Amino acid sequence: MRSHFIVIYDACVLYPAPLRDFLMRLALADLYRARWTDMIHDEWTRNVLKKRPDLKREDLDRTRSLMNAHVRDSLVTGFEHLIASIELPDFDDRHVVAAAIHGGASLIVTFNLKDFPADLLKRFNLSVQHPDDFIFDLLGLHPASVCEAATNHRRSLKNPPKTADEYLDTLLKQGLTQTVGLLREWKMAI
Repeated sequence: MRSHFIVIYDACVLYPAPLRDFLMRLALADLYRARWTDMIHDEWTRNVLKKRPDLKREDLDRTRSLMNAHVRDSLVTGFEHLIASIELPDFDDRHVVAAAIHGGASLIVTFNLKDFPADLLKRFNLSVQHPDDFIFDLLGLHPASVCEAATNHRRSLKNPPKTADEYLDTLLKQGLTQTVGLLREWKMAI
């Protein structure tokens, strides 16, 4: 299935590796089209390196390259001219909205809901959603595909491997409370 529903991932949902990896698995399921920009990449990698100086920039650059290579049509470019026309409470988030507009997205997935007020986004035909609400909605629409993405993600974890319960506990720590509540019902499949 090839979806035409396009979402922009804000940097804050790409920052924590477990959530980023799960969102990548979901994007690869082709239930929607995930998009981001080099500016969004720069933001999440800069914040990871600030918090985790033990990590190497080269490793994060590799992750970034793999994301761009494996999620079809993911990198939005040519949106910069729109940034100045966007009004938001946080001046530094305007590039996300500009990328969403230019990239044909209808949804921004972010933890920072207050930074993207619905009344300001409405004029651009955009909405904003917390990653838990986003994944929970996907789970309601496509339970088998979301469970398969979770299974593939869990099975990819080798160092250390995780049981289904450990994996779901990790997602819970990412703020995915509704999602995990529903996935626990299908943990035998995960």
